[in-house]
Amino acid sequence: MADMVGKALRVLSLLGGYPEGVPLSELARAAGYPVSTTHRLLSSLQSEGFARNDPVSKRYSLGLRLFELGQSVSQARGFAGVALPVMQKLSAETGEPTLLAVLDGHNQVYVHSVQGSQRLQIRGEPGARGPLHCTSMGKCLVAFAPNRDELVASLELPALGPRTITEREAFAAEIAAVRERGFAIADEEHEEGIRAVGVPIRTPDGTAIAALSTAAPAYRLTVAQLEEFVPALRAAARELAAVLPR
Repeated sequence: MADMVGKALRVLSLLGGYPEGVPLSELARAAGYPVSTTHRLLSSLQSEGFARNDPVSKRYSLGLRLFELGQSVSQARGFAGVALPVMQKLSAETGEPTLLAVLDGHNQVYVHSVQGSQRLQIRGEPGARGPLHCTSMGKCLVAFAPNRDELVASLELPALGPRTITEREAFAAEIAAVRERGFAIADEEHEEGIRAVGVPIRTPDGTAIAALSTAAPAYRLTVAQLEEFVPALRAAARELAAVLPR
């Protein structure tokens, strides 16, 4: 058992040296293990969220479980640390909370949230997971994901709020609309009484590495008022695209 744990940790450490992902055969050669052994180790790591396999490129990379475990450090350094000043500036401009999330499989993982000046605030707990189909950030992450078609076809669409899109055809149309206009609205779809607007943070090739949103109680902001924040959100997203790790 100890030997297998050591091998798994070696594979995990090697994955850290391939930020763009690595094919199974190449990782097996680097580790010095048979392909079958490496695949078995990766499957175990993947089942626990420590590794992930890109459905398009078939390359393996580190999973977000490592981020979740290291969140206390990430608050001061790394992903959340470099994003914090930009998010604080945005919340100062909107008066509302700013949230940041990334895609992990069929979920989003909240990376950070910054509170605004209003008394009642919407929070996104760092490290917590959330749905993709009924949140503004989730829709952006799906719309600009390399495996967009697979996500649109396979995501579960449970009704979580009074206006959740639960029909596959309607969801596909919504994602197409998000992709066309470049931002997403969630109008009491995740929770009753909560609205949000989100934008993708994209690489030069258009792939979303994260998403940014402003959320507020429905009684305080209409959908039209939320859409007025889109230019500020886009400006923050462009700034974050230059500094966030990929």
